[in-house]
Amino acid sequence: QVQLVESGGGLVQPGGSLRLSCAASGSIFSTYAMGWYRQAPGKQRELVATITSGGSTNYADSVKGRFTISRDNAKNTVYLQMNSLKPEDTAVYYCNADLVAVLGRDYWGQGTQVTVSS
Repeated sequence: QVQLVESGGGLVQPGGSLRLSCAASGSIFSTYAMGWYRQAPGKQRELVATITSGGSTNYADSVKGRFTISRDNAKNTVYLQMNSLKPEDTAVYYCNADLVAVLGRDYWGQGTQVTVSS
């Protein structure tokens, strides 16, 4: 069982920055990949960024060069630094823990709202 708790969402003006955090429970955090996804109203959930246990990263084309995913295994936490935010980045952002290989499933956080508006 893994619990994920996100924080750091909020309202920001276009061009601004936010940093999301996702804290995971358990003692095997360093062994599995983590990711951030988002879902805008009326749209399907989409991948934003992932980071493997070894630190390799992958980004959606729409956020490349603006967002950075990172992890601190000592704190069981994954981060999403979001810069140059645009109104189209407005969505609920979800943290994901990929434990399919270990536990046969993945886990999701409760989501945090990010609103980019002037």
